[in-house]
Amino acid sequence: MRRPEAAGGRRMLNVPASAFPAPGSQQRAARGRRTKVPLKPGRSLMDWIRLTKSGKDLTGLKGRLIEVTEEELAKHNKTDDCWICIRGLVYNVTPYMEYHPGGEDELMKAAGADGTDLFDQVHRWVNYESMLKECLVGRMALKPIVLPKESTSALSEEKKCLNGMLPESKILGTSKTLAPSYDWFQTDCSVTVVVYTKQKDMNSELVILDYEDSRLRGEIIISDYSYLLNIELSNAVQEDIAVHVAEKVGKVEIVLKKKDNIPWKKLGQPLESHNSFIKHTDRGLYYRKCKLISKTEVTHDTKLFCLLLPQSTHFQIPVGQHVYLKQIVTGKEIVKPYTPVSCSLQTHFKEPSCHDGTCLFLMIKIYPSGLFSSELDHLQIGDYIYVSNPEGNFQKSQVQTLEDLFLLAAGTGFTPMVKLLNYVLTDVNSLRTVKLMFFNKTEDDILWRDQLEQLILQDKRFEAQFILSEPSKEWNGKRGKISSSLLSEFFKRSKQDSKVLICICGPAPFTEQGERFLKDLGYCKEEIHSFTA
Repeated sequence: MRRPEAAGGRRMLNVPASAFPAPGSQQRAARGRRTKVPLKPGRSLMDWIRLTKSGKDLTGLKGRLIEVTEEELAKHNKTDDCWICIRGLVYNVTPYMEYHPGGEDELMKAAGADGTDLFDQVHRWVNYESMLKECLVGRMALKPIVLPKESTSALSEEKKCLNGMLPESKILGTSKTLAPSYDWFQTDCSVTVVVYTKQKDMNSELVILDYEDSRLRGEIIISDYSYLLNIELSNAVQEDIAVHVAEKVGKVEIVLKKKDNIPWKKLGQPLESHNSFIKHTDRGLYYRKCKLISKTEVTHDTKLFCLLLPQSTHFQIPVGQHVYLKQIVTGKEIVKPYTPVSCSLQTHFKEPSCHDGTCLFLMIKIYPSGLFSSELDHLQIGDYIYVSNPEGNFQKSQVQTLEDLFLLAAGTGFTPMVKLLNYVLTDVNSLRTVKLMFFNKTEDDILWRDQLEQLILQDKRFEAQFILSEPSKEWNGKRGKISSSLLSEFFKRSKQDSKVLICICGPAPFTEQGERFLKDLGYCKEEIHSFTA
C-alpha cells in the first residue's frame, strides 16, 4: 500500500482520517464543538507542565533520540506503551494519557501510527512541539528508494550505493514548494550528501559547513531562510571536506572522505533541527573554535587579528556581513559583533592562503578599559576564539547595478566598507564613482590611510575625504563632525538620475545623525543602508 506524504515532509504511515475522532466519541460534539473528558485530580494542564519540568525521564530512553522505523513504531500501540508520530517526529505519549483532555481513547486511535491528519482535524492550533517536548523519542527513519533494474546495474558498475531518499524538509513558515531536500550516496572511499536547493543563484558563500566530534552541521542560506543539516555520522570521516556548488541548478554536494573504506548502512543519526527550513533569524547562532595565528598593529589602538578556521569548516563571509566573537571573561560568556575585512585594500591583492585552511581577518580597536577587546588583546598566538556564522542583511544585489556608491564611516565603522570597496571596484561594471567620507578624532586614528591614498591614485573612480574632530595645528584637511553641509558638499551624484546607494557605519549616534541628514538632503530610504549588529 502506498503511503501518503505528511505535511511535515516525511513519508508517513496511513491511518484513515475518518477514524478520528471516532463516531460517538466525546470529541465529536454537536455543531463542531468539543466536549472534554473529566480528568482525575492532579491531571490538569498545569500539572502536566510541572511534570515535564520535573526532570523525570518521560520517554524511557534516558535522554537519547533515536531513529524510529515503521515496524518499531507499530510495536508501541498499547495504553501503557504508546508512541505516536506527528509530522515525522515520534513521541512517547504514554505519560500524557491521563492528562489528555479528550481521553485515552482518542490518543489510542493513532497509537503506533502516524497521527498527523488526525491531530490536524482536532488540534491543529495546539503547540504540540512545546507540550510534548519532553516526550520526544526521535524522528521517523528514512526508507531507501528502490531503483529500476537498469539504474541499479549502472550504479553498481561505478561502485555506488544509493542509501538515502529524497526527504522534504520540515518547513516552518514558508511554501512547501520552495523547501530544499537532500539525498546521499557512497562509493568505496567517500560519502556524498547532495542538497537540492531549488534555487538558480546558489553560490559557495551561502553554504556553511562544520564537522566536529562525528557531527556534521550544514547551513544553506536561501533568501531569508536557512536550510539546516545536523547529523551524527554513523562512521568517521577525514577532516578535509569538499563543497561543490552547481550554481545554475542550485545543487550543493558535500563530499566526505571515509576514514575506513567500509560500506555505510545509513548516513547517521538525525539531531535537533536536522532537515529543517526555517527563518534565518530563528535558527540561532553556531560557533566554531578558530585559532589566532597573527596579530599586527594597524594604528596606535587598533590591531588586525588573523584567525584560522578549522580544516573541517567551509565558511566564507559575504560582503557587508559580520560575525560574533564569543569569549568567557571573568566567568561570564561575552559576545560581540565584528565585521571581517580583507587583508588589504589593493583590488589586485589576493588573500594569503594558509596551508592548514582558511583565514579570517578582523580589525579590532583595543579599549584599555574595555572588557572584551582587552581580553582579545591578551590572547597569545595559538589561543582559540569562538566565531559564529555570518549575520547581516546586506545583499550584493544592492550594488550590482549601481552607478554611485557613497560610504560614510566613523572609526572602526570603516570595517564593513573594506570588502565592499574590494568588491565594487573589481566586479561592478556600471560603477562611475565611489566616495568615502571618513570621520576620526586625529590623524593617528585613520585606519589604513596609506592604502586608501594609494587606492585613490590607482582607481580614478575612488575618492576619499578624511575629517577630523580633534586635529593638530598642522592638519590641512577638513575639520568637524558629521553635518548636512559636509555631506551635501562631498556626496554629489555623477549624473542627476544616477542609481546611488549610501552606506553608513559607526557609533549609534553617528549612524542616526547620518540617516537624518541624508533624508533631509532628499535621499530616500531605499538609497540608504546602515550597517548595524
